[in-house]
Amino acid sequence: MELSVLNNKGIDTGRKVIISESIYSTEPNDHAIYLDVKQYLANQRQGTHKAKERNEVAGSTRKLKKQKGTGGARAGSAKSGTIKGGGRIFGPRPRDYAFKLNKKVKSLARKSAFSYKLKEQAIIVLDAVKFDSPKTKLFVSLLKDLSQDNKKTLFVLDEKNDNAVLASRNILSTQVVQVEDLCTYDILNAEKIVLLEKSFSKLESILN
Repeated sequence: MELSVLNNKGIDTGRKVIISESIYSTEPNDHAIYLDVKQYLANQRQGTHKAKERNEVAGSTRKLKKQKGTGGARAGSAKSGTIKGGGRIFGPRPRDYAFKLNKKVKSLARKSAFSYKLKEQAIIVLDAVKFDSPKTKLFVSLLKDLSQDNKKTLFVLDEKNDNAVLASRNILSTQVVQVEDLCTYDILNAEKIVLLEKSFSKLESILN
């Protein structure tokens, strides 16, 4: 499969990028995608939630009423979870939501997501992204030239580019990542993926 290479003005340069058959012909595995996205979202959780239980609530431990004869449930303390102002029964505690996922499953998930985007024709290939200064208007101009303004766009760079990152961070619909940091969630979340021509060799080694 071949994709045309565009310049910063959105004009075809005449060059082509060949995509490995092992990537574009991959049968997407939805369950692998689900697991990888689930792990990504789980890793974003702080897990710092906490509610006070009966041993942590301030209050008297005096028995509120006699054990039998009232017709109601037993009540031994004002800190009981069944009484207003008492502690939470089985309340949330700080915990780590991260879980392990095999490398081959993560690789299959990324490859499946990329395969979906190829079938949707949602991938653009650029020859380079060059900014003399980290100005947002330069990035906005690039998006307009590529007809991607007001669309969720993911730029995948082959190497670190501080000017591109700084120029894009005020644009809510745009994300800039290096090819090594590409994840399944970002691929699926974007309407269009803009890849640099030099990113493909690294991308194929990561996906395979």
